Amino acid sequence: MTETPQHWQNQLLPQPPAWLIQAVRNHAPELPGNYAAALLWYRGIQNPEQIPGFLNPKLYQPASPFEFGLEMNWAIARIQQARNSGQKVAIWGDFDADGITSTSVLWDGLGEFFAQNDQLTYYIPNRLTESHGLNIPGIDALAKSGTSLIITCDTGSTNIAEIEYATSLKIDTIITDHHTLPDDRPPTTAIINPRYFPPNHQLFNLSGVGVAYKLVEALYHTLPDIPQRPLTDLLELVAIGLIADLVQLTGDCRYLAQLGIEQLQKQLANPTRPGVAKLLELCKRAGDRPTDISFGLGPRINAVSRIQGDASFCVELLTSRDKKRCEELANLTEIANSRRKSLQKDVAKDAANKLAKLDLSTTSVIVLSDPQWPVGVLGLVAGQIAQEYGRPVILFSTEGSEEINENSQETQFTSFLDPESQKLSPSKIARGSARSANQIDLYQLVKGQAHLLHRFGGHPFAAGLSLPVENIPLFTDGVNQQLRQQYSTDSLTAAPVQADLKITVSELGKDLFQELKLLEPCGMGNPAPKLLIENCWFDNLWNQKIKDLKGQKVEYIKTEFTIRDESSDTGFPGIWWGHNQNEVPQGRCDVTVELDFNTYKSRYEVRLVAVRERTQENQINSQTKIDWIVDWRNRKNDEELVAASTNLESPMPIDNLVYNSEMVDRENSIVLKECPASWDELRIWFRQAQHTQKKLAIAYTLPPLVPPQQICQQLIGIAKYLSRTKKPVTRQQLRQKLGISDTSLQLGFKTLTYLGFQINYRDRAFHIARQSETAQQQDALDQIPQPLLDSQSIQFSVPNSPIAARFAAQFLAAVSEEQFRRKYFCEVPLSTIQSIARETVFQEDSTANPF
Repeated sequence: MTETPQHWQNQLLPQPPAWLIQAVRNHAPELPGNYAAALLWYRGIQNPEQIPGFLNPKLYQPASPFEFGLEMNWAIARIQQARNSGQKVAIWGDFDADGITSTSVLWDGLGEFFAQNDQLTYYIPNRLTESHGLNIPGIDALAKSGTSLIITCDTGSTNIAEIEYATSLKIDTIITDHHTLPDDRPPTTAIINPRYFPPNHQLFNLSGVGVAYKLVEALYHTLPDIPQRPLTDLLELVAIGLIADLVQLTGDCRYLAQLGIEQLQKQLANPTRPGVAKLLELCKRAGDRPTDISFGLGPRINAVSRIQGDASFCVELLTSRDKKRCEELANLTEIANSRRKSLQKDVAKDAANKLAKLDLSTTSVIVLSDPQWPVGVLGLVAGQIAQEYGRPVILFSTEGSEEINENSQETQFTSFLDPESQKLSPSKIARGSARSANQIDLYQLVKGQAHLLHRFGGHPFAAGLSLPVENIPLFTDGVNQQLRQQYSTDSLTAAPVQADLKITVSELGKDLFQELKLLEPCGMGNPAPKLLIENCWFDNLWNQKIKDLKGQKVEYIKTEFTIRDESSDTGFPGIWWGHNQNEVPQGRCDVTVELDFNTYKSRYEVRLVAVRERTQENQINSQTKIDWIVDWRNRKNDEELVAASTNLESPMPIDNLVYNSEMVDRENSIVLKECPASWDELRIWFRQAQHTQKKLAIAYTLPPLVPPQQICQQLIGIAKYLSRTKKPVTRQQLRQKLGISDTSLQLGFKTLTYLGFQINYRDRAFHIARQSETAQQQDALDQIPQPLLDSQSIQFSVPNSPIAARFAAQFLAAVSEEQFRRKYFCEVPLSTIQSIARETVFQEDSTANPF
């Protein structure tokens, strides 16, 4: 794997107009306002009418809940009907922070109109056994309890079959959700989903908790004389869900988050929600910052389902007024979060080892799996990798239950790499989480492979999915091919480190903090300001492992430091989460940081975002000149290449990974004539050229791209011919004829095995014969040269056809992927090849024995 270098982009902020600086000063007379005005202008807040409402929520005009139109009217009418007739209502929530707060908002809000635990109940699916969305067993349980109406929150938009099933049991449904909509409206009483609005609508970006709040708001407007508690009592829950779910904080999202944070910061002094107050105490936060939610409350609420599966008690934690009970539940949440940190660190380390074996130059979507990975933390790690590498990431835990058995009889296949027959195991379901990057619509990407999946759901930036374990290779090839067809792979780069302001250490402190705070709440669409400090250094480095409530260390670290530069004699404190002190550069460097206030220590400090050394002295590999690679690609008619080709020697096998290549040794050059399919193949030639001190001429051209379906037909035809003539065939002959690698050929052999062929390897050749079959089966096989060969629908009129179709699909996908890779290596710039060669040579030099 070659690491994508981290790019730094530091733009100079434009000088804002005088009227904007004055508008900021009018809002905060004690501050200069220049930095805040420049950031507002740069982020598109350039309309004089926008400024007051952006800075002061009291001057913002929120949308009416009845903007949702008839759907909201239908929902309110059905809820009134349930109340008037004494029907039982169940809230169906979700197990993440947005789902838990959504359920809590409906539990408290609807609890003003229905008797809790009598008329009104709630149901939170188990993350580890049920996954997201409605499910049949849960609906059955609610039906047995006499439920007549289910109101979902943060889920349900795509649960068509489950909604129909509930209807068959005489249970109506109201869907409140914000996830991607299905093509057709669900058969529900009402669906309240902001995705029906245009993207520029002020309600479009609401998360699940925001939609739930709007439903309660509409009910308060309709029946104003019934509620005993004010609607504003729900706002701290709304802020927690909005910020924890990472929605774009614009329009009503920003407005509700601003009001909610105002409510939240009152909890420590006057706890109307003792559970929320205890969580703030445990995470050592005051509740006055969005980061108190994103780094404090949100992760703790999410941790419960990630570790335990069942997060139902979190609703009680957020809504109960029993202080003693809330403290007990908050402590359980804190322990779960400590365990989450440890597991996340373990999986991230494991995933990094797997990433090191990937060739990212030909991988558009990173798909990794492991049987030991806990499902609950996969989304967190996937998000970390997606941010670092700038491409979608999907992680699977393959420790699933046996759910599908495609063939109850014992089946065997013979592999030329593993001659011992193996038994086909029953399918297991792998469960995974996906995170996106670079504005790639992840939901549509996953949806395009729906034929391979067991279940899936989500939105453009995140998704959850499950599929049979044996479908992972097909799924991986499918999403990679689909992404390359729909997006430019040039955009698949790690997000650049981009600073908003260039400052010195002496400028860090209260004044700058208060000015930057004017932009809060920050989040998607309005990120926290990043500060660039150049030519600085660190001292007072100290790192420790985090401790849980019981004083036990967990495998998660933080490093504290003092940052210094020439502008200050005292330096400024800071922290780097998840990193060890030996990762901090020793000399001068540039850093990007965020300015924060540590409530627990009552001090201003910086959070390190990125760091780079200023010296280039230790980057020997970047200085290594690569002038021994000659680019002769696609130059068949050049005299230089013709002359080089006249003195071809016999093919010289270098390694099993290099197929069918000819090495020409003319005085001072080695000519590579076959297009490689991986960087590993090219690295062999880099090393050969270096060891022999010769130039490497890459003289390959792209071979004719035969459709994979046609190659599959050719393979079957060859097998039928060889089985009739009893002639052997070598691996080299098959590869030359079909133009494929050993990996693809292996999958082709598996397909042949399930089509009734027996393949044996002896005397350095393959011997292919028909297995004993009835005449009817052989007649069916004779018709195979014209099968319906489609990568998504492959049919064979032979015994065990589903299994043969599965391996045939894998064969076609492998051939297609291999052709893509060869095309890539015919077009990849010479500079990229030189960079990989430089890295290869440097790695060998750095590991060489000096003695």
